[in-house]
Amino acid sequence: MTTSLRLRLGLAFFAFILIGANDGAVGVLLPSMRVTYGIDNATLSVLFLTGTAGYLTAALNSGLLVEKLGNRLFLLLGTALVLLGFGVISTRPLFVLVVLALVPVGFGGAILDAGLNSYIAGLPRNTTLLNYLHAFYGAGALLGPLVASTFIALHWQWNTVYFVWIGIASILLIGISFIFKDRSPAPQKKIAKAEGIVLFMTLRLRAVWIGALFLLVYVGTETSLGSWSYSFLTEERHGAALLSGWTISGYWLGLTLGRLLLGKVATRIGNKRLIQGCLVGVAAGLLLVWLIPLQAVSAFGLFLTGFSLGPIFPTTIALMSHLVSSRILPSAIGFLASFGSMGSAFFPWLAGNVTQRIGLWSLLPYAIILALFMFFLWLALQAQPRYRPETEQTV
Repeated sequence: MTTSLRLRLGLAFFAFILIGANDGAVGVLLPSMRVTYGIDNATLSVLFLTGTAGYLTAALNSGLLVEKLGNRLFLLLGTALVLLGFGVISTRPLFVLVVLALVPVGFGGAILDAGLNSYIAGLPRNTTLLNYLHAFYGAGALLGPLVASTFIALHWQWNTVYFVWIGIASILLIGISFIFKDRSPAPQKKIAKAEGIVLFMTLRLRAVWIGALFLLVYVGTETSLGSWSYSFLTEERHGAALLSGWTISGYWLGLTLGRLLLGKVATRIGNKRLIQGCLVGVAAGLLLVWLIPLQAVSAFGLFLTGFSLGPIFPTTIALMSHLVSSRILPSAIGFLASFGSMGSAFFPWLAGNVTQRIGLWSLLPYAIILALFMFFLWLALQAQPRYRPETEQTV
């Protein structure tokens, strides 16, 4: 591996730490934001919708942008948009401006996500490197609550956290400028037409839609817990801010370790048993947090929940290779990832409205209901016929 390639990989991992840190810190910052703007959880949860709107807009247009801009300018655009959004939020502006600022944050984050995943997918040993890439997201997600809860414990304003993110994003912008180089995509009309037909074929498959719904609920469960558990621990359970922040970091640590450690278990016991066991672990962790109101038990329960959730997303993606032909697999995976991302908007938004009307205690039964939906969707996915090479369709 050349030095320049190591530098690009290091920068990609660094970018995913930033994305994860921002996502992980949001839940810790929500109570302070609610106090600043004098709003309720239902209004505050609009933030999830606007951020994901930017993400989805970028996801649908990333192919065109890469074609027009090239890889380097594409990544620079994403980083610049993230910086713009962070810069606006760091000034603690009117709430409506915070809502609007999350659109470029989501748009830019999606560009970095798509661009860096695509770059690493084209390298040798891409499976290992992609697992490392997403593990660094988890590392950032556990770092974010630690930074945010420390700032709040020091009685600093919630927006000061964004100065840290601005510093990291500025380093990223400089690094991309000097380290990344453009790659010529040279698209062809014939290929574009074939890809359109493949997408149509992909959307006709029941297994793809069931898998997409499964990931929609999965992402919604993961994000809802990461975003609202801090409010639950500090306001419903009256936990200390710093300790509660560490507990949320433990949740993201569990998610990271689950992806690093349990992925190897799948090769021994199979994807089906692994995900079934993980869903049982999710339910057990949530029940521990809900039924035993002790700080130590809550910390362990959230860690167990995160650890069990961790491998579900990548294992589901891997399972698709057994359900669809190799020709439409990239299209199927792209659709699953994009569709699943909508869960990070809808379900945390719904959680905010539910907790506002019923109370923060409802977060745990809410998450358990989502886990049950995941279980039934998983059973439906397992019932789909396995792909056989002799049934491969041509385009």
